[in-house]
Amino acid sequence: MQYLRMPIEVESPEELGYSTIKNNLSESSVTDQSLSDLGLVLPDMKLFYNEHRGSVQLRKLIVEGVANLSVADVLITEGAAGALFIISTALLSARDHLVVVRPNYATNIETPRAIGCEISFLDLSFDDGFRLDIAALRALVRPETKVISITCPHNPTGVMLSESELKQVADLAKENGSYLVVDETYRDLSLDTVLPIAASLGPHVVSVSSLSKAYGVPGIRLGWLITSNPQLQEIFLAAKEQITICGAVIHEWIGENILLQRKAILDLRLKEMHRRRQIVEDWITSEDLLEWVRPSGGVVCFPRTRATPPGGTEAFYKRLMERGTYVGAGRWFEMPDTYFRLGYGWPSADELEQGLQTISQALRG
Repeated sequence: MQYLRMPIEVESPEELGYSTIKNNLSESSVTDQSLSDLGLVLPDMKLFYNEHRGSVQLRKLIVEGVANLSVADVLITEGAAGALFIISTALLSARDHLVVVRPNYATNIETPRAIGCEISFLDLSFDDGFRLDIAALRALVRPETKVISITCPHNPTGVMLSESELKQVADLAKENGSYLVVDETYRDLSLDTVLPIAASLGPHVVSVSSLSKAYGVPGIRLGWLITSNPQLQEIFLAAKEQITICGAVIHEWIGENILLQRKAILDLRLKEMHRRRQIVEDWITSEDLLEWVRPSGGVVCFPRTRATPPGGTEAFYKRLMERGTYVGAGRWFEMPDTYFRLGYGWPSADELEQGLQTISQALRG
């Protein structure tokens, strides 16, 4: 493994210091929640080694009401990042071939790079609405392709596959004898249509998710992977046991209690995120220096400038930061800095609107 720090982490708000940013539009989640926001008070509890797969109650809640999946198909991990690390290190070696969508959340690309496997990129295009081209994907897949990796809803664009497209990708992976990994961390923030959990489409499919984004609790580091393939589950469990043995009992208790309130939390959150998306849409419509692809999931979008800002993109980002507003530069996603990720779920509505106004000002010099 050859590790390199990822720009998205080097330049993250927590590394810069939250106090240095007035309008933080770089985040990819809803507002961070406190225990009191969630109506929770920690009880006295034994701090023992937890069940290695994760608590039964938590795993039941994750797949509750989902056809073709059971508690045995869920493995609790240290956030979605932990799940992605386990999957990559368990399934890929320097001898293997991966097809992965780009742009993408950096871990979906950088961990396979650190392993040294051969990677083919399915590059999504703004001009095609960041749609996943099934024919282009098929052209990249080889007989020896071990893993196909996609995200839906997509980070950083917020674009989603249709249910038919998701099934086509799953069928393509099955036909080729490949595993399909679907990072669906934003699934609970689907704004228009909710897709089935991808792992329900067959034992060759692995789903990844977490509580960080939709529920605003990245600080408890609680995610999971789902697969109905018992052989894969054993491999992934072995990896988890060698990395962390088990998860934290406090984190899993909090997770259980959040999911017990899932419907009430999401009903309010989705209503607000629809409103936030409309705020951004109204601004983009009136901003002739930017264009975007309207997102249908998550709380992020990926606008691009119609022309180079005065002094260049570096000067634009400097002006923006001097005025207290922060966005995720295109380089975070191996894209030109004429693109930037804009998160509309984390700041307050007032901070969002102030940040949008500041972007318009910085674009003009």
